[in-house]
Amino acid sequence: MQRVASARVRVGERVVGEIGAGLCVLLGVAREDGPAEAARLAEKVARLRVFEDDGGRFDRSLLDSGCETLVVSQCTLLGDTKGRGGRPDFSAAASREEAEPLYEAFCGALRALGVGVETGVFGARMALELVNDGPVTIILDV
Repeated sequence: MQRVASARVRVGERVVGEIGAGLCVLLGVAREDGPAEAARLAEKVARLRVFEDDGGRFDRSLLDSGCETLVVSQCTLLGDTKGRGGRPDFSAAASREEAEPLYEAFCGALRALGVGVETGVFGARMALELVNDGPVTIILDV
């Protein structure tokens, strides 16, 4: 997850999701993940205080700030590089049939909490452009 001044994702030449200030969430779904993990992670993302207050402290969340999220599916986050040969092993990543409904559940849970959500296109080859704000980049796991 990265705090951004702006972010957008393209599929080919078409912009499919775009936000101003907010969070860009690169979402990897593991084989053992389920609906409960998607809901917990959405709650964590929505409530994590990573936006500065007037004093410069991280004291505001997405819910407090009214900022949006851009959620992009990212199975390569599950790549294991411990093996030999130099090629990442993606066997820990959920299959498309398992991952896509959880990606949608995560986005739906954020929306249900009142967070504005833009998305990429699940499984598509995408180009992501962002202006990192801070930079603030945080790895979240449930």
